[in-house]
Amino acid sequence: MIWPIHHLDLVVTDLERSVAFYQELLGWTESGEILGERGERVVYVWPPDRDGAGSIGLRAAQSDPHSIPYERYSVGMHHLAFNASSRDEVDERFAWLQERGAEIETGPREYDYTPGYYAVFFYDPDGLKLELVHRPGS
Repeated sequence: MIWPIHHLDLVVTDLERSVAFYQELLGWTESGEILGERGERVVYVWPPDRDGAGSIGLRAAQSDPHSIPYERYSVGMHHLAFNASSRDEVDERFAWLQERGAEIETGPREYDYTPGYYAVFFYDPDGLKLELVHRPGS
């Protein structure tokens, strides 16, 4: 079995804005840069104590934009979920998102996906759907 995800790269409209958003949202203070295959700047962010966790790579868009908001039901990413350590952490990050005027799809609540599944769904600055979820025992 191959796990966990090593990294996920996202293309964004404003690199600096997105780096700050993801670092602040997730508390991921570590970062590094590489040059992408087109010579573009790619910034990777990851948790301070990586312990097997993956990273998120961010790079500025280089082609014509697709429709915004992003159509999650066409080929591509539907949403990206991050694991929270507690319900309180989900609630605290929800308050953080509200303070910054982030678009919220649904506020924190329990879903019947699995017992105790507690999540908030929201959008990043480019309209990509994200989720913070806490599942007991995970």
